Amino acid sequence: MTRIAAVHGALPPHRHTQREITDLVARICLPDGTDRRVLDRLHRSARVNTRHMSLPLESYAALDGFGAVNDAFIAGAVSLGADAVSGALESAGLSPRDVDLLMFTSVTGIAAPSVDARLVGRLGLRPDVKRLPVFGLGCVAGAAGIARLHDYLLGRPDDVAVLLAVELCTLTFQRDDASTANLIAGALFGDGAAAVVACGARRSAPQDATATAGPTVVATRSHLYPDTEHVMGWDITSAGFRVVLDAGVPDVVRKNLAGDVDAFLADHGLRRADITAWVSHPGGPKVLEAVAESLDLPDGALDLTWRSLAEVGNLSSASVLHVLRDTLAERRPPPGTPGLLLAMGPGFCSELVLLRW
Repeated sequence: MTRIAAVHGALPPHRHTQREITDLVARICLPDGTDRRVLDRLHRSARVNTRHMSLPLESYAALDGFGAVNDAFIAGAVSLGADAVSGALESAGLSPRDVDLLMFTSVTGIAAPSVDARLVGRLGLRPDVKRLPVFGLGCVAGAAGIARLHDYLLGRPDDVAVLLAVELCTLTFQRDDASTANLIAGALFGDGAAAVVACGARRSAPQDATATAGPTVVATRSHLYPDTEHVMGWDITSAGFRVVLDAGVPDVVRKNLAGDVDAFLADHGLRRADITAWVSHPGGPKVLEAVAESLDLPDGALDLTWRSLAEVGNLSSASVLHVLRDTLAERRPPPGTPGLLLAMGPGFCSELVLLRW
C-alpha cells in the first residue's frame, strides 16, 4: 500500500484578523454608501478568527485587472509551493532528487509553464521528474490528489510521489461585487499551501523518518453527483474568477455523504464506528455541520477541522492536508486502526480516502 511519508503546511506571512479582512472586503466589494450590516453578519457567522494573505492588506485595492492578479498568483504560488515541498521532503528524510512524480493542484490561478515546472530547477528536482498539473478540482483536490498519488504508486511501487496544493484564494475576491456568494467567499477563504510525500509499497523509509511517517492508503473512492454543476465553481469573467457558491451545498452533503461513506466502508468490512480519526475538509460552518449530522459523528470528531477553519480559514485544496498534518502531530490514532479522509468540491463531488494508521 501507499505510505504517506510526510505532510507539511505553509502559510504566507501576512496574517490578519477577521475584522481587518471584513473591512477590506467592504472597501473593495461594496459600492460607496452601501449598508454593510449583511456583510458584517456573514463574516461574523463564518467562525473564522484569522487568515493569512499572500499580499500586504493594502495591496489588494491596487490590483488592476486579472493579469496583475494572476501575476501575483504565480509569484506567490512558486514561493509558497517551494516552502511546502522542501519542508515535506525534509520531514520525510528524502532529497529533491528522490522525487519521481510531482503533482500540482490549484484552482485560484493559472500558469503556463505550470507552477510545478517552475519549481523543478528551484528545488533541484531531477530533469526527468514526471509532472502532473491539475486545475478545476477546487476544495476536493487535496483528497483527490492523495488518491491519484495512490493510483500512480500502485503501478510504480518503488517510486516517490509528491502532491503540492497551493491556493491563494484572497486574490480571487472580486472588486465591486456585492453578491452574497462573493461576500461569503470573502468571509471564509484564506491563502495557504501544503505538500504530501508518498512512497510506494517497495520504497523503504529512511530510518530517521519512520517515527513521524503518516498512515498508509488502503483504498479510495470518487463520487460525482448528477445535476449539481451549478452549486460550486467559478464563472470566468474579464475580471477573473467569480465565485459560484449555492446555498444548497449543505443539502447535497446531507443527501449523499452518509450513504457513500457507509458503502465504501462496507466494501472493506468496516462501519463508521470503526473509524478512529475523521480528517475532513473545512468547507464552512454549514457544510461542517452537515457532515457531522449526516455521519452522526461523536462530539469532538471534527475538532481539528473546526480549529483549522478558525485559525486560517478555508484554504480550498490545501485545507484537508493541513488537518491531516495536525492529526498526525497532535491526535495520532492507535497503530493499525482505520481512518477516513474526505473532501468535497466543484462538480459537485466528493473524494473518500481510507487510511490505516
